[in-house]
Amino acid sequence: MQQDAHTDDLGNYAIKSLYFDNIYDQALFEKINGKHIREKFRIRMYNNDTSFIRLEKKSKIKNLTSKVSTRITKEEVKKLINGQYDWLLKSDEPLMIELYSKMKKQLLKPKTIVQYIREPFIYNAGNVRVTFDREIKSGAKNIDFFNKDVPLIGATEEIILEVKYDGFLPDFIKNLIRIDNRTATSFSKYVVSRVYG
Repeated sequence: MQQDAHTDDLGNYAIKSLYFDNIYDQALFEKINGKHIREKFRIRMYNNDTSFIRLEKKSKIKNLTSKVSTRITKEEVKKLINGQYDWLLKSDEPLMIELYSKMKKQLLKPKTIVQYIREPFIYNAGNVRVTFDREIKSGAKNIDFFNKDVPLIGATEEIILEVKYDGFLPDFIKNLIRIDNRTATSFSKYVVSRVYG
């Protein structure tokens, strides 16, 4: 497998996300309770680069996961953090309009920051991505997304191995990631980060 082209000299990049939830913590409890159909919205940037920020919606139906995303500017994110979201209706992006609807009707709002270091590997056949995520930290209830010095709390000391692929998973990768005495399990960086608020 090859390292992702966007990594630094050590083969890593930093991910910082701002997750949304409603006043009932619907996204949190749907994950905890293992609901088979669920979704969550987040804003994500890499290596604190504010020139490329994405709004994403991650959906899950049983074991199948999909993600849709669109670009969003730093100024637009600041408006969302400040509770200003009427501007979303002027967008041509369906995801922006959907976020407006959920913020208006479900009282969805930014909830917490999640930050971690990712070491990614890719294999083009099957669009395979194997990632190792570590140093997972929570902003607790802090949503000061663009503050590089925002206080963060270690959410877990575990290193998370994730395998994502589209068409098929080649046998040699299956053999590489097989770890004796370990079982595949569901893990949510958002859930472990919400322990603190």
